[in-house]
Order: sequence, then structure tokens, then C-alpha cells
Amino acid sequence: MLFPKKVKHRKWNRGRGRNKGRVAQSCNEVNFGEYGLKSLDESWVTARQIEAARRAVARSIKRGGKIWIRVFPDRPVTFHGNENTMGGGKGAVDHYVTVVRPGTMIMEMAGIDEAVAREALRLASHKLCVRTTFVKKV
Repeated sequence: MLFPKKVKHRKWNRGRGRNKGRVAQSCNEVNFGEYGLKSLDESWVTARQIEAARRAVARSIKRGGKIWIRVFPDRPVTFHGNENTMGGGKGAVDHYVTVVRPGTMIMEMAGIDEAVAREALRLASHKLCVRTTFVKKV
């Protein structure tokens, strides 16, 4: 699973959501491969979801071609636990997520034909918590 080796701050604030619904300004085009999986929604995508999508793609293309994962989960999410009394500080880091905005390119592929790529990215999209679309390099 993906997670940062070293972080400057172990626990982050959640944020206010004032940029909600804003379209991605960077990482929004197919740059490395020929085909891509682009998000249509905004959400936090966990490291587990990214790994499950990567495995689904790798299994589908039978280890042919090349895959690029364009997102990295660097945002820590804390969890205080159930049946704990209030107080005692913030909970421990539970998992890592990445913020995916509408238009963010999540994965890219190259070296295979379009029908295989479309099917592989369709399988990957079922593992993610955002609506996605298949895009080709222009």
C-alpha cells in the first residue's frame, strides 16, 4: 500500500471544504500514457482503494503494457476509537488518503489496445469511491 515514508506533521486538520466542487487545475490531462481514468466527483480516495484499483488493472491486462498512478495518498486521517471518553487528545493516524477533485487523472496506461484498456479501467473504477470516465490522449 502507498503511504509517505516521512512527514513533516504527523496529524493534519481536516480542512473546511471551502474549495468544494472546484475543478482540478493540475494533473488533469493524459501526460504519460495513451489512456487515462479521470474523476468526475470530489472525494477522499484511500490508499487501499488505489491499491485495489491497481491490482484490478494489472490482473486485467495480464501484466502487459505500463501503468502510471497519478495520485499519492499523503493526507493522514486519524481515528479516536469507539467507546472512548471525550478528551485525551486527537486519535492516532489510521490511514492515508488523497484529495481527488473533478477532472483529476487517477491512472494512465500505455502499450495495449484501446478495448483492453477500456475494460481494465472500467474494472478499476469499481474499486474507487468516485465516478470516473475513460479518456484518450489527444
